[in-house]
Amino acid sequence: MKIFLAGSGWEKTCWANDNFYNFNRLESFAYISKFEETILKKYKNFLLDSGAFTYLNNANDNKINWDDYIDKYANFINKHDIKYFFELDIDNIVGLKEVERLRHKLEKKTKKKSIPVWHKNRGLDYWKKMVSEYKYVAIGGIVTNEIKRKEYIFFNSLIKIAENNNCNVHGLGFTNLKGLKKYKFYSVDSTSWLSGNRFGAVYWFNGITMKKQNKKQGQRVLTNKTAKHNFKEWVKFNNYAEINL
Repeated sequence: MKIFLAGSGWEKTCWANDNFYNFNRLESFAYISKFEETILKKYKNFLLDSGAFTYLNNANDNKINWDDYIDKYANFINKHDIKYFFELDIDNIVGLKEVERLRHKLEKKTKKKSIPVWHKNRGLDYWKKMVSEYKYVAIGGIVTNEIKRKEYIFFNSLIKIAENNNCNVHGLGFTNLKGLKKYKFYSVDSTSWLSGNRFGAVYWFNGITMKKQNKKQGQRVLTNKTAKHNFKEWVKFNNYAEINL
């Protein structure tokens, strides 16, 4: 399993200053920095998120011209020759038919297949259709709790259908540590490595999984030092996961 490290604003502190790029990286089109644009080709593997998640709870989302957004998204993909990129999975904003239209436009402009993102309201038949037409798909709605924890048990059944069609499955935002062993995603992405900065926690890889030590009451963490340490430990876990999960 490939674990893609996501999250913005730490690329210089955590890896670029050390000229270290041997890890899997996911970044959002909505947040990618001008600096990171210059280093995209250096990563071990790179996934570009559409940035659609940014707008799911945005009161002004009805004012967005999605065709213009697709034009800009496609131009960025073409400019940097991005191989793997997600569709705009904004089903609950514009509806599935419009998502499909925008996906078709994106793929026509880039001359590449996107990674379509399945949501459970699309249904099982739609999943079967997706995995028969694409070689890389994603399951969405995990971070937003659209898919409840009790429903995770269905992941392996979905993944099996995909595997039977020679299709890889990405779990968007899925970083449940126990679940990574249970559910055989081809890839997942995580911002958990940045939680140390947000909440004052130190991660370490124990040779099998990630462990976390929260700060004690009254303690503070050194933000940059903690971020860099946690990044390195998550890279170790990714290297383990690629072989063992």
